[in-house]
Amino acid sequence: MPAAMNLVSAIESSGNAMSMPATLSSGGETAAPAPFADLVTDAIGQMGQLEQQAHAAVTGLMAGSGVDAHQAMIATEKASMTFELALAVRNKAVQAYQQVIGMQF
Repeated sequence: MPAAMNLVSAIESSGNAMSMPATLSSGGETAAPAPFADLVTDAIGQMGQLEQQAHAAVTGLMAGSGVDAHQAMIATEKASMTFELALAVRNKAVQAYQQVIGMQF
């Protein structure tokens, strides 16, 4: 989920769809901005990891292997919220694409 949150904060803080915020390197100087595709790829990877963790927690709960019900519920909610965020970002991207296609020059 941190990758998904990084994606949201990068989009919100940019103010401009074409500019991405620069990241600070360990020396304090400004490094090149992260490409949007890398942010999306990281967010999708993180979403998959959270889904696998939720599946493992639910499986552990059902098998009785020491997983508490609240741990399984928290894991499933994290996976669900991450998926909803990814879906919302995808919907906004499709909406923006449709608006651009509909423009008359």
